[in-house]
Amino acid sequence: MNKQIENRSQVLQEHFGITADSQQFIIALAGNPNVGKSTVFNALTGLRQHTGNWPGKTVDNAQGLFTHHKQNFLLVDLPGTYSILAHTVEEEVARDFICFGKPDATLVVLDATCLERNLNLALQVMEITPNCIVCVNLMDEARKKNIHIDLPALERELGVPVVATAARQGEGLESLKETLYQVSIGVKQPSPRQITYSPVVEEAVAALLPGITRLVGTALNPRWVALRLLDGDTRFIEQIHRHITRQTALPLAKEVAAI
Repeated sequence: MNKQIENRSQVLQEHFGITADSQQFIIALAGNPNVGKSTVFNALTGLRQHTGNWPGKTVDNAQGLFTHHKQNFLLVDLPGTYSILAHTVEEEVARDFICFGKPDATLVVLDATCLERNLNLALQVMEITPNCIVCVNLMDEARKKNIHIDLPALERELGVPVVATAARQGEGLESLKETLYQVSIGVKQPSPRQITYSPVVEEAVAALLPGITRLVGTALNPRWVALRLLDGDTRFIEQIHRHITRQTALPLAKEVAAI
């Protein structure tokens, strides 16, 4: 475990320009634009923040610290995106950090007044990592519009913890911290609902999985890698080459070509 922590610290520094204490839990903060993600970030971290750019990108990188149960957390604010399928620089940054930065948990902020639109990003994150937490923010705005959200039902449907907040008023923040803590230490273990695609896609995924599992092991979710390769995402193959091993990218390309 200590070796894994050392390796992650090295990856965070070399590839993402983030200096993390080995005792800190790393939390990725994701969300669509205008869901109050920055408000959640500011409410959790206060003045304990640092801003800059992601290495080699003209995209803002904000990091902040908070403490819960005497445990230190480093919150990394990812660019606001509607997707992480990497069609833009912002999407690529968000995807790469969740995939290769190995955060202890990924917190996805949703707007309570338009859940349907926001859930697309949450479902994409859940395909990458099981350690996902959904924050339904702007509950105060939802109440003004007489919108009622059955949070327990949403949690059952998604298979991950769901926490309601109104970050501007400080509502739900303690519950959010506690959930982040429990997921990070492994007391609470999310079990995200797996999306089932068309039979032809599922057959192709099944054909790819053995080879991908052999090549990436537990470094990435093999099913998600298979889906991205079926999308023809050659840039993602390059990123695997960069972040995991120089021996992986070409065999992955050959696995796809054989399907």
